[in-house]
Amino acid sequence: MKNMGAQFLIVTVFLALASSLAFASDPSPLQDFCVAVDEPEAALFVNGKFCKDPKLATAEDFFLKGLDVAGNTSNKVGSNVTQVNVAQIAGLNTLGVSLARIDFAPYGLNPPHTHPRATEILTVLEGTLYVGFVTSNPENRLITKVLNKGDVFVFPIGLIHFQFNTGHTNAVAISGFSSQNPGVITIANSVFGSKPPISDDVLAKAFQVEKNVVDYLQAQFWVNN
Repeated sequence: MKNMGAQFLIVTVFLALASSLAFASDPSPLQDFCVAVDEPEAALFVNGKFCKDPKLATAEDFFLKGLDVAGNTSNKVGSNVTQVNVAQIAGLNTLGVSLARIDFAPYGLNPPHTHPRATEILTVLEGTLYVGFVTSNPENRLITKVLNKGDVFVFPIGLIHFQFNTGHTNAVAISGFSSQNPGVITIANSVFGSKPPISDDVLAKAFQVEKNVVDYLQAQFWVNN
């Protein structure tokens, strides 16, 4: 019986170790990249943030006012995103959540973009929005929905998505994110507005268009939303 008990204990310990290894993973990155260095003097603090002594924390570290103020939508796309992440509320650091207010002029668009570090959940406060996202290769299936006041929609992490105001009145939405710093990659900005520009040859072949079309698109003023 003692041998059986010892064997059972060994098997239990082995399974526990195997389980912990199976579920182990690196933490999600909070910036675009982090180049490893060996010398401390050449290093920067991760995510650009230190942690305040908890004893010195105040209510102001967890507070932001003014989200009731509409953003300026007088731009080419007719929308404005007011971010509320760790850059605006220091107390969000390490908590893994953030949000944003999105204002839309009539027929305004939040252009196709991705959030590399977060899933987004959007709630319409006013107006009507046509929203959607595209699944990954090779299917590239477009999933869309028309949302009205009070409707909620989810955009999975990393997938290209958009929101478009289909009405002739202003629209407002609030989005929550599963990261303190979700990041945003606006597709047109990244492809045609990179600095320095991506080669004409690369883009012309990628989009199967003439180089003059690429030149025209690269010359546009791409709005950072």
